[in-house]
Amino acid sequence: MNRIPGSFHSILKRAFDLLVSFTALLFLAPLFFLIAAAIRMESRGPVFYISKRAGKGYRIFNFYKFRTMFHGADKCRNEYAHLNQYKDSALARFFKIENDPRITRAGRFLRNSSLDELPQLFNVLLGHMSLVGNRPLPLYEAETLTTDTTAERFLAPAGITGLWQIKKRGRMNMSVDERISLDIDYANHSNLLFDMWIMAHTPQALMQKANT
Repeated sequence: MNRIPGSFHSILKRAFDLLVSFTALLFLAPLFFLIAAAIRMESRGPVFYISKRAGKGYRIFNFYKFRTMFHGADKCRNEYAHLNQYKDSALARFFKIENDPRITRAGRFLRNSSLDELPQLFNVLLGHMSLVGNRPLPLYEAETLTTDTTAERFLAPAGITGLWQIKKRGRMNMSVDERISLDIDYANHSNLLFDMWIMAHTPQALMQKANT
């Protein structure tokens, strides 16, 4: 793919992010209200889950999602550490549980359909994230990626969707090393055409996720 000059690419990418995120938030407002009602009907606590994440250049920002777990689930992470599907790696420490028992019924539907990700459109609008990029990491994960090699993944903007999500399609598990390698690959080859390709393949990845 021919690369667009960096500064011009950044301007086009930001303009596209603003246009899409603002338009999507306007059209999706009724859906936001329905999801918020479903969350509050099932469990107490806030509608949105807000956490500190590290994005491009290790920039820390408030990351928004619809809450999918019972309130205070983050404080119980150590209790479920033995269920972590990511094994120890020399490169990083990621945490994810398949069929996480902390997830509510409404939350499971939101996750399977990826509707829990919609509030990240606010992050895009605010400039914290892009539509396409590497996933912003919780601080406990980001702090393990500080070597010259692994830090390359933070050269790319944080994104709602990205190369990792596309390549993960159809695979239940992906090693830490494979995930970081894909993040670095995107950071080194990022351009507008590549972003468009990733966005075009994202719906297929979401359908695969919904059917698993």
